[in-house]
Amino acid sequence: MADDLNMLSERLKEVFADQMVSLENRLGELTMVVGAADMRSVFARLRDDAKFGFEQLIDLCGIDYSTYGSEVSDGGVYLSADDAGSNPFKQRFAVVYHLLSVANNARLRVKVFAGDDAMPVLDSVVEVWSSANWFEREAFDLYGIVFLGHTDLRRILTDYGFVGNPFRKDFPLSGHVEMHYDAEQRRVVYSPVTVEPREVTPRSIREENYSRH
Repeated sequence: MADDLNMLSERLKEVFADQMVSLENRLGELTMVVGAADMRSVFARLRDDAKFGFEQLIDLCGIDYSTYGSEVSDGGVYLSADDAGSNPFKQRFAVVYHLLSVANNARLRVKVFAGDDAMPVLDSVVEVWSSANWFEREAFDLYGIVFLGHTDLRRILTDYGFVGNPFRKDFPLSGHVEMHYDAEQRRVVYSPVTVEPREVTPRSIREENYSRH
């Protein structure tokens, strides 16, 4: 397995040397970061080149790095000490693509960052892998990431009139509005949220003398 990963890593470095931002092998998984301007050509090559043969996109998800490295608990920092207290990434939003090659029995994670934090935009990969259709709609719905070239980019999990993107780190836990069915109007109506916002602070609860056992 390790030899296969090393071989794939060397092939990726050889082919995408001018388009690759970084390549990391951690916990037996390869993660390649490519620039947004190069993503279409890189993905097409990953699919069509027999050396790679990544014919399947098995998952796609958005990420909001706005508070990356700042989550702490009573028991210490959740992330590594090197990452704590700062965001090592220049851009806030990224999309992660999980690729599978059945022919070569290989997996690859590719990460692409959106250049504009205020309006994150990336190219759609539906023409490369049709399975990206609903995945991109989900990332658009939950993170507000726009995918250029997607022919049906609309919300898929929240209501069409929903305000905001619930997976963004700055989205309030209580939301902006609440909804209920009005029997007199015979329709669903929206009203300002009545739940008081509260701050949720992670805590580690330990029994007394826990460390002695």
